[in-house]
Amino acid sequence: MILYQRKNNWVRYRNEPYLIINIFFAGVIVLIFAYSGIFSPEKDNYPVICLHEKLTGEQCISCGLSHSFSLIVRGRIEEAAQWNIYGMQVFLFFILQLIMRVAFTIFHLRYPDTRKQLIITDCLGSGVIFLIAFWPYISNILTGFQV
Repeated sequence: MILYQRKNNWVRYRNEPYLIINIFFAGVIVLIFAYSGIFSPEKDNYPVICLHEKLTGEQCISCGLSHSFSLIVRGRIEEAAQWNIYGMQVFLFFILQLIMRVAFTIFHLRYPDTRKQLIITDCLGSGVIFLIAFWPYISNILTGFQV
């Protein structure tokens, strides 16, 4: 009976879009951290290149972000800021999002009566955190299109 109940719960949970999205985003964030840990700032062997720099020869506002993340993962915070001044705030965004994905998933499963409020809180909170973390990039894009 318990096995059948667990199987039914698994089927029910796997069909909930919020949980699927949370697991997907958590996985992407873990991959970003793994990427930062695997590729070394000393070897400068990052497979993702800056298309803007390749096309124009000029650095963009996000240049050095991979280097910055790799250095942050290694605890070299001051050096990371030299590669990209906004690297730490973007890195903190991803850490906070990973914590939120795990916490909100647990909360979603334990307190089914509050799911609607939880999703609204998650969306609004994530949106605000995103705007704070990525505002320099958003601002750069908006000012770049001014006439």
